Amino acid sequence: MTTLTSAEPVTGLEEPRFLGVRHRPAALSVAIRASVPLLLLAAWWYGSASGAIPSDVLAAPSQVVGALGELAATGQLADYLLASAHRAGLGVLLGGGAGLLLGVVAGLSALGEELVDPTMQMKRAVPFLALVPLFISWFGVEESFKVVLIAVAAAGPMYAYTYLGVRGVDRKLVEAARGFGLKGPRLALGVIIPTALPSILMALRVSLSVALTGLIAAEQIGATEGIGYLVTLAQQYYRSDYMVLCVVVYAVLGLVIDLAIRGAEKASMPWRR
Repeated sequence: MTTLTSAEPVTGLEEPRFLGVRHRPAALSVAIRASVPLLLLAAWWYGSASGAIPSDVLAAPSQVVGALGELAATGQLADYLLASAHRAGLGVLLGGGAGLLLGVVAGLSALGEELVDPTMQMKRAVPFLALVPLFISWFGVEESFKVVLIAVAAAGPMYAYTYLGVRGVDRKLVEAARGFGLKGPRLALGVIIPTALPSILMALRVSLSVALTGLIAAEQIGATEGIGYLVTLAQQYYRSDYMVLCVVVYAVLGLVIDLAIRGAEKASMPWRR
């Protein structure tokens, strides 16, 4: 029987496989992200130029660019964007703030859950668009109706994700913080909310997306400006180029929202990179 000594060379071993995450260069990552939208744009342009896609079915990219130029030249596009941004921002601030507060209250205590959660679950089960006639009878068709509708749309996702995030906080961490004398608002602001921040930012992303849906519905009733009002005008005058332009605007707004929240995630949670 032979024994292996330190003087004998060890053979047959392989270098261990890298188990970490290899990050792509930033330029390559951006190119990959943009590849599918660019392919869709190229297919849209080719289909319109070849006649495979009739202009009365889907406006050509050149027509959409022309519609964009018309609105930009008259200044209406900037006015409509500002009006929509003001309504959406105020609605998300009110509804998202309420959902965040209720989610923290329901997640922190059993009494808060018993008081808040049943009502919020019933509210989430009711489509917010079904509340439009009731809100019109209460608030009319002025700005209050639009802001309240957007706020109700944004409150549900914010509450649900915040509640789950707070419930998912490690109880040992909470007990340790209490041992250092943290309680009440200091415990919530210093430990609970920072730990649940990933879920809260996801809630903000979903709330903003749902708020865009509420914005479209709100601006098609009694509005004289806004992107939703522009959609209504495009339907009335059969301007498919304006309809497609509105879709593109909403898509760009969604992309901007996503990029902004990604930036907030990197700034507030650098350890998750």
